[in-house]
Amino acid sequence: MQYVFSGLTAGSTYALVALGFTIIYNASHIINFAQGEFLMIGGLGSVMLMQYGLPMPLAIIGAIVLAVAAGILVEKLAIERAGTNDIVPLIIITIGASLFLRGGAQFFWGKSIHALPPFTGNTPIHIAGATILPQSLWVLGIGAVVVCLLAWFFKRTLTGKAMLAVSHNPNAARLVGINPRFILMLSFALAAGLGAVAGAVAAPITLTAYDVGVMLGLKGFVAAVLGGLGSPLGAVAGGLLLGIMEAFTAGYISSEYKDAVPFVIVLLVLFFMPSGLFGSRATERV
Repeated sequence: MQYVFSGLTAGSTYALVALGFTIIYNASHIINFAQGEFLMIGGLGSVMLMQYGLPMPLAIIGAIVLAVAAGILVEKLAIERAGTNDIVPLIIITIGASLFLRGGAQFFWGKSIHALPPFTGNTPIHIAGATILPQSLWVLGIGAVVVCLLAWFFKRTLTGKAMLAVSHNPNAARLVGINPRFILMLSFALAAGLGAVAGAVAAPITLTAYDVGVMLGLKGFVAAVLGGLGSPLGAVAGGLLLGIMEAFTAGYISSEYKDAVPFVIVLLVLFFMPSGLFGSRATERV
C-alpha cells in the first residue's frame, strides 16, 4: 500500500503533464517539449510570489497566470511565426523554447532548490498499514478535479467542442467558422495552465528548481505515449501506471533504477504497442 500511495501521488503529477502534451497534440500534432518548463514556472512562480508577501492561494493563481502567459508567448512568438505546417521543425522549436525558458528561470531564480510549504501540514495519515502525507491527498484531489473540469469543458462548452473539432478535422472545422490558429493558442494556454497546476501542487513534495521540468516533462511525455498520444483518458491512465511502476521498482528492486523505468517503458511501447493503451488504431487506404 505504501508503494501504491507513492506511485499514485507521482502518477497524478505525470498525468497532468501528459494531459498538456495531449491537448497540444490534438490541436496541431505538435509534441511540445516545453511542457515541463510550464510545470517549473508553476512551482518557482508560486515560491517567488509568496516571498513577495502574497498568500499561498493567490501566489499559486499568479504562477498559473504567469505560465499561461508563457504558453501564449511560445505559441505566438515561436510556433505561429515559424509559418510552416511541417511538424518536425515545430517540434524542434518547442525544444528551443524549453531551453530558453529554462535559461530564463536560471537567470531570475538561480540554481538553488526552493521549497513550497505544504498546504495543510506534514502530519502523516495512517491508512491500511501505510502512511500518506496530506500534500499527497491534495495532489490526488486536485488532479481528479482538473480531469473532471476538462471533461466538462470538452463536452459542455462550445470552445471545448471547437477544440475537439479541430483535433478531428482542421479543414472541416475551418469551413464552419472555427479559427485553428486561435485554437492552437488556446491549447498552449490550457496546457501551460495544467503544467503550472502540477508544478504548484507537487512542489511541497518534490521541491522545485529551474531544471525540475526536464525529468518531469520527459516522464509526462512517456505517460502520454503509454496511454496513447492524443487520448485524454490514456494520459491519465498512463500517468498513474507510470507512477505506480516507478514506485514498485524503487521499492522491490532499487531506487537507482526508478528513473530508468520511463525510458524502458517508452521503448517497449514503441516496439510492441505504438498506439498505446487507449490510442486509436487507424488504417490508411493506399
